[in-house]
Amino acid sequence: METAQLHRGRLIDHLQLVVRDLPASRRFYEAVFEVLGIPLGGSGEDYFWADELFISTASSEAAAGQFTGRHHLAFQAKDRAMVDAFHREALAAGGKDNGAPGERRYHPGYYGAFVIDPDGNNIEAVYHGEAKQNVESVVVTF
Repeated sequence: METAQLHRGRLIDHLQLVVRDLPASRRFYEAVFEVLGIPLGGSGEDYFWADELFISTASSEAAAGQFTGRHHLAFQAKDRAMVDAFHREALAAGGKDNGAPGERRYHPGYYGAFVIDPDGNNIEAVYHGEAKQNVESVVVTF
């Protein structure tokens, strides 16, 4: 049997689910997180999160007041130029603008761009600013 190995930087930065009933979703996900040993990271009036999963109402700042398909998926970018290129190429490939490249208020240095894919999903590329990583990627060998 050949050994398989995964060796990449983080492709997925975070996921956001925009839900209609936040209290019901919070009850569900808190129960799931407890079983899996995942602590709740934080919460507000219209959102809560754990690790890289964000769950919010349509009225949250991150959802921009609307349901944008069933999912929000964010890819990590290595710099601002990569975010800019993502936005440009996604629009050229049929995406619809959902937020031009720029700094967001989520945390200092957060630079992202958003497009709606052909199925209505909100797709983002984000650069979190200058930071030191302890490793470039995680290696998993099977």
